[in-house]
Amino acid sequence: MSKRRVLSGIRATGRLHLGNYLGAVKGMVELEESDKYETLYMVADLHSLTTPYDKEKLQENVKNVVLDYLSAGINPEKSTIFIQSQVPEHTELFYLFSTVVSLARMMHLPTYKEKIAQHPKSSTVALLNYPVLMASDILIYKAGLVPVGIDQEPHLEIAREIARKMNATYGLDFLEPKRFATKGEYVPSLTGEGKMSKSVDGSFINLTDDLEAIKKKLSKVPTDSGAGDMLPKEGGVATLFTLIELFQGTNERIKYEEQYIGSGIKYSELKEKLSEAIYEDLKPIQEKRSELESDPEYVDKVIKEGAEKARKIASETLKEVKQKMGLG
Repeated sequence: MSKRRVLSGIRATGRLHLGNYLGAVKGMVELEESDKYETLYMVADLHSLTTPYDKEKLQENVKNVVLDYLSAGINPEKSTIFIQSQVPEHTELFYLFSTVVSLARMMHLPTYKEKIAQHPKSSTVALLNYPVLMASDILIYKAGLVPVGIDQEPHLEIAREIARKMNATYGLDFLEPKRFATKGEYVPSLTGEGKMSKSVDGSFINLTDDLEAIKKKLSKVPTDSGAGDMLPKEGGVATLFTLIELFQGTNERIKYEEQYIGSGIKYSELKEKLSEAIYEDLKPIQEKRSELESDPEYVDKVIKEGAEKARKIASETLKEVKQKMGLG
């Protein structure tokens, strides 16, 4: 390969939010713009089945992720956009990879324990093996870079371990994938606890939210008196400072931090200006989305062609692996 391959994907559990955009999609667009990389971007619908979901809305959610990809600037002429379940080679390679991963290794992953805590009635084999399927998603394209949030690092380590084991045992040449970090790799929740997440009500701003919706959501971010001797490192105020830096710049954040330890902050004014800054960033994305929604045939064409391109690469890798393992 003359270019380094990049693979990234987002679960089809609803419309994308600022955390998805800043933590993954902006990095995906950045990589696409470079002539050094061949980029493949997936809608991870199979991964969406590992936690409770609404089967009646799954296809709608899948299409919404594709629309969000395209609206945010991913160009199907430069990148392969595809739906995970439309490339069945992923699941076959996943099974082959599962032969070199121990049950104990998977059960001790902190991310698995966190998901079980969130969904105690959904302790399934699929959830346990999520990182193995993720390894298959990446390695089937022999991708070296993965633009995902820092919370996915434990899963990438599993992919690296699998690559090493498959290479050592069967003489394959898988790369050990590395995370491509973005400026907004960790976007805090509007609740002031943890990161922005679709699974936590009130924690996120969707890419499709209008100005009034953004104002309403930011108005609920918990704050304090607006002044103190030390800058808060967590909670709602810390969230606001992070969002200010991401959408208004470092100088604006410094200005508010100085006010906090000096004359004090008027949060109503801060939230108003921040809402407008966020909306200005999202407005062109929303306008592009409106255009795409009026042309469903084009979107279907992108999905169909993306699956064909992805399968061509994936089938070659799967054939090689099966031969090396004695199956071909």
